[in-house]
Amino acid sequence: MKYTQKREKNTLTITFKVTPDEWHQFDLRAYEQNKGKYSVPGFRKGHVPKNVLESRYGKGLFFEDALYMCAQEYYSEFLDKNKDVEPVARPSIGEHSETDKGVTFTVVVTVKPEFELGQYKGLTIDKTPVQKVKAADVDAELSQVRERNARFIEVTDRPVAEGDRIKLDYCGKVDGVAFDGGTAQDQTLTIGSHTFIPGFEEQLVGYTVGQTGDIEVTFPEDYHAEELKGKQAVFTVTVHSITVKELPELNDDFAKDVSEFETLKEYKADIKKNIAARYAKDAERADENKLIETVVNNTPIDIPEPMIEEQIDSYVEDLEYQLRGNGLDLNGYFKYTGQTMAQLRANYHDRAVTAVHTRLVFEAIVRAENITADSAEVDKRIKEYAERNGLNYDEFSASLQPADRYYFENQVITEALLALLREQNKFAEKSTDKGDKQ
Repeated sequence: MKYTQKREKNTLTITFKVTPDEWHQFDLRAYEQNKGKYSVPGFRKGHVPKNVLESRYGKGLFFEDALYMCAQEYYSEFLDKNKDVEPVARPSIGEHSETDKGVTFTVVVTVKPEFELGQYKGLTIDKTPVQKVKAADVDAELSQVRERNARFIEVTDRPVAEGDRIKLDYCGKVDGVAFDGGTAQDQTLTIGSHTFIPGFEEQLVGYTVGQTGDIEVTFPEDYHAEELKGKQAVFTVTVHSITVKELPELNDDFAKDVSEFETLKEYKADIKKNIAARYAKDAERADENKLIETVVNNTPIDIPEPMIEEQIDSYVEDLEYQLRGNGLDLNGYFKYTGQTMAQLRANYHDRAVTAVHTRLVFEAIVRAENITADSAEVDKRIKEYAERNGLNYDEFSASLQPADRYYFENQVITEALLALLREQNKFAEKSTDKGDKQ
């Protein structure tokens, strides 16, 4: 096998030259693979000699199949001999010709981009100010705790009012015909939550327990179900119960019930401390993100489109997995959102470019710094995962395939890389000096 290669940006063109003897073998293989497809009078099907078929159908009858076999085999051998070549898409056969000296053809493939790693050490990043904890922040946290500890008291002496939580049955019809998704029993609904069609909840105000009636509504023009857009519907409803939310009082007893503290003052101080820690962590995370963004932007890369498309494929697969967990699929998602697959992929494009760019830069730094996954640290991560998921560590570890272990190795390498970036760069308070006023 003789070949030459030429690279232009992210496209590698490999030119193979095949001797007549080598080509003859591929031509025979193509004939053996395809001879069963032909019937010629005087011969049993699958036993027509090669020269008879070529005289009947043309000399190049088996050329395309032979070329494909040859390209597949030679390209595979080429990759075995050139480990530094990293294809990112399926190859294609380019120009080809046949002479008395043999066959020449090209294989064109998109490969990982080559680039020069930019500055990733000695950088100064403006430190993110840590958000100060306000009294309103503590109050908001307390409100959430009160909401989680609220109880609902059944009401029987008055009709439905704004803010009530009710249980009801309903059956919706359009032109007298029930439609999919328009019927439910013992449905819970909070009046004023606006989770139902506009006008539905408002008309329930004033209903009493046990009352049945008809509610007329019009589906919005932008409703997710095409067949119901703009349609008038009548819902027959029956109210079964009315409950009202009762929040616990903010006092020392409340603090004792929901925390380890004896007084509300101590509990509020602890909430403030936890919020402060969270804000500090948020600032630290923002600093790290700014550092990563700076390091990545310091290394411009011409990213091949197939790498971006592959990343988008991964995002779409993740979405499908999430939808399946909720009993949905992509078709249902598109119907509900009004999106198309093309729009979904377009929405993912910029995110995919950033992800691929970041991954390529990280890989280059890992190589430059010779960062490896410490086996003890990898085993520690595997053990933590097993314990977190109630698995036997020894059994789980033994069952891991190389690709599974790579997941944990990659975690360790990424964290070592981020630690290196934090150590080799610094964060400084942003200067507020505006100069002397004249």
